[in-house]
Amino acid sequence: MKKSRLLNSEVSYEISKLGHTDHITICDAGLPISDSVKRIDLAIERNIPPFIDVLDPILEEMMVEEIILAKEILENNFSIYDEIKRLFIKHNMKPKITLITHEEFKVITKKSKAIVRSGECSPYANIILKSGVVF
Repeated sequence: MKKSRLLNSEVSYEISKLGHTDHITICDAGLPISDSVKRIDLAIERNIPPFIDVLDPILEEMMVEEIILAKEILENNFSIYDEIKRLFIKHNMKPKITLITHEEFKVITKKSKAIVRSGECSPYANIILKSGVVF
């Protein structure tokens, strides 16, 4: 059995395949997901699991050099934005933060290697994690 927190085999496998600048998306329950991208659906019911509870163990497994967020998060879900920043501090990472429109965000997700869907039901609780390197 795996020793680290991230037990979901699909998520762990997708992270293990990432190269430098490849990216995965973690999203809320409402983000549209293209049929062309691998979907890993963790949603059980409204807000289970929460977005932050999905992001936290992923950051233990993945080196992130840049995050992409919809700029609308700043006005519509600042508490999630604060939690995201707190988690990166916890995991000793200082990624570049890129803010774009939600419409642009949805386009970029089509290039993700995988999209992990949480049960989060709050607005703009979505993040694109761009892979860094550990050396």
